[in-house]
Amino acid sequence: LSVCCRTVEPLEYYRRFLKENCRPDGRELGEFRATTVNIGKWGSITTADGSALVKLGNTTVICGVKAELAAPAVDSANKGYIVPNVELPSLCSTRFRSGPPGEEAQAASQFIADVIENSQMIAKEDLCIANGKLAWVLYCDIICLDYDGNILDASAFALLAALKNVQLPSVTINEETGLSEVNLKEKNPLIIRKHPVATSFAIFDDTLLIVDPTAEEEDLATGTVTIVTDDEDRLCSVHKPGGSPLTGAKLQDCITRAITRHKEVKKLIDKVIKSIKPK
Repeated sequence: LSVCCRTVEPLEYYRRFLKENCRPDGRELGEFRATTVNIGKWGSITTADGSALVKLGNTTVICGVKAELAAPAVDSANKGYIVPNVELPSLCSTRFRSGPPGEEAQAASQFIADVIENSQMIAKEDLCIANGKLAWVLYCDIICLDYDGNILDASAFALLAALKNVQLPSVTINEETGLSEVNLKEKNPLIIRKHPVATSFAIFDDTLLIVDPTAEEEDLATGTVTIVTDDEDRLCSVHKPGGSPLTGAKLQDCITRAITRHKEVKKLIDKVIKSIKPK
């Protein structure tokens, strides 16, 4: 299959592969790209309270978590905050421009916010230090360094890995002065209550599902769908931004595959965390 055909008629080029149940990069339709994760001081950002670098094929995403102290909101006196932000800078792909976040970056940020909320991965009550007085704010910056499709899976994975690595100092409020006192020598890990994992599919010609699409595959697809599941095989959310409709049977197929993927990702995170724990 010539490169010329790929440039002139990319969809026809792809269809020839799909008929043979494979893809131009050699993967089967249900096969993920090589996935790696680096966490903490091996992962990247020394100034962050937790960080991780995730690679999904060529797609590379880094997540840094910064914890700051703030007063809780009046209507949520016993809760802290989690503020996610996904950045797709011009350096990661020619499809993005410098300047304010574009539509895709905004949609990705909203997706991550929904994953945090729907999965209840962190109970916001756990971030409260003193009711009505003091709470933690976790700023989660997810930056794409190299964009080759499936930004949602990579971002959700990087966020989870970075949060698993966060250590918060112990904070008390001095009764006499009313001021907060931070003990940097005593640190505690965040309580991660659920481990949501995203699994994305591209839909070709309204019927064919391929997992972990590249940027080229996303461009040629007639739709995409992202399934988020947790440790108990529970469905946290289905993200389907328009495009081809899915039958109930196809959706169920996606959910089954997402549950299998969840186990693989969780195993990978556990393995990396175990390897960096002090002996």
